[in-house]
Amino acid sequence: MTAASGRRLTQLDELVSLCARRGYIFPSSEIYGGINGFWDYGPLGVELKNNVKARWWQRVVRERADVVGMDSAIISHPRTWDASGHTEHFSDPMVDCRACKKRFRADQLDDIGPCSAREGTSEHDLTSPRKFNLMLETRVGASEDAAAAAYLRPETCQPIFTGFKRVREAARQKIPFGIAQIGKAFRNEINPRNFTFRSREFEQAEMEFFCHPDEREKWFDHWCNERMRFHQELGLAPDSLRTRPHGRDELAHYCKKAVDIEFRFPFGWQEIEGIHDRGDWDLSRHSEYSGKDLSVSAEDQKQRFMPTVIETSVGIDRLCLALLANAYAVEELDGGDSRTVLHLHASVAPIQVAVLPLSKKLADPAHALESRLRRHFNVFYDDAGNIGRRYRRQDEAGTPFCVTYDFDSVDDQQVTVRERDAMKQERITIDGVADYLREQLECTA
Repeated sequence: MTAASGRRLTQLDELVSLCARRGYIFPSSEIYGGINGFWDYGPLGVELKNNVKARWWQRVVRERADVVGMDSAIISHPRTWDASGHTEHFSDPMVDCRACKKRFRADQLDDIGPCSAREGTSEHDLTSPRKFNLMLETRVGASEDAAAAAYLRPETCQPIFTGFKRVREAARQKIPFGIAQIGKAFRNEINPRNFTFRSREFEQAEMEFFCHPDEREKWFDHWCNERMRFHQELGLAPDSLRTRPHGRDELAHYCKKAVDIEFRFPFGWQEIEGIHDRGDWDLSRHSEYSGKDLSVSAEDQKQRFMPTVIETSVGIDRLCLALLANAYAVEELDGGDSRTVLHLHASVAPIQVAVLPLSKKLADPAHALESRLRRHFNVFYDDAGNIGRRYRRQDEAGTPFCVTYDFDSVDDQQVTVRERDAMKQERITIDGVADYLREQLECTA
């Protein structure tokens, strides 16, 4: 049976339903009705997320000699956010509806929909816009006074800047070089929306590349090209990817130049990664506020300079959502049947191989095969239901290969390997199936 035609994702609700049903992503605290802007990743979702992060770390850190990693604390000294400008500038214009008591961003009023307190009308009784700081506040220590106030970090890059001198010296790195990290960040978004695209808790993979100001253009172009190549390698459709330079009127106060890598979601073109020329803003500010000199010496002269920073920042949750949206398809099959399938790139698919015995009577040899394959792959075992139904479950999970152990396998020592996308099936010897799968998966790495 082969796919005759396919329909790509057009409504986000279809993907939200699949993610909950298959254990990818679902609302946090779901049994209590959820909490807006927070999401939990289930068994498949956490594997997808970990695979994406591992792929990023491999490309950005391990394959390069000029980038090192770190893992910083979520809570920094409060002066960090004074120096970075977050205390003063990190805010959105906010309005409240006096009727339904809901809060909205003032620059997104066209998308707020009807007022729930005024049936049959779209009018909202709105307050005047006012600034709303997006940092989530917490308290550190037992003291209740103001000195104990702190913030959950709104971005992961600032600890890289405050740790720049220590990391550079410990890693014996010379300019140019980068520092990378993956971690959680928190923003008290006024209006979380579009599933995991805009949340209050999210994960970032950021790299700050420190270079001489004279080389900023070279390294900016280099990282723009590298980051676009990364997303293409993950299988995002070329016609659903684009770069968008920022106009001067939309640049952040610290930014000299910026380019967004955007993906075409069902709700429109949106940023999944940004490449920014931050200049020497961050290091200069932290030098000023801390009293510590963060400048460096040029290799060929005694003159000191403050490095320019080229930043790459990808939202891991947004990228996972893009991968799921890109992979989702409903396909009509020969014979009038249909299937829902996630055509995930094999390098990020949560399950690489599913072992499916044709009958529960074959459980013992099938489990033996499963154990052998687990040494090399992430394997799922399923013996519930007819084989067609089990194939459909794995298609929805995005599993690239299914291995079926049937009654003939006992005699001929062969199994049937089914490939997800073309649904092509081959008989492979049991002793050779691990090598076969490894070769197939490496071809798509």
